[in-house]
Amino acid sequence: MIIYNITVKVATEACEAWLKWMREIHIPEMLATGLFSEYRISRLLEQDDSEGPTYAIQFYAPSMEHYDVFKSQHQRALRQKGYDAFGDRFIAFTTVMEVL
Repeated sequence: MIIYNITVKVATEACEAWLKWMREIHIPEMLATGLFSEYRISRLLEQDDSEGPTYAIQFYAPSMEHYDVFKSQHQRALRQKGYDAFGDRFIAFTTVMEVL
């Protein structure tokens, strides 16, 4: 099992709209690729939230091959939708992990 993790710090003023967008648009689009079986969204605790909260969104892929297809065929377009919707009101980085 592969975990595609997106860690995102969202500006305070955009937080509610961003969470709504994640739940109603982005996460369903990610799952609609058919490459992820489930997801989890969490808020990081014990962080400096003075500029906004930090979230971790994890998508679970059955194999590295599934993730590679996502990366080559879907990642760029789905990422761009976030920038189109929220511009510079968030910063994000991704990591890929293997469940042992």
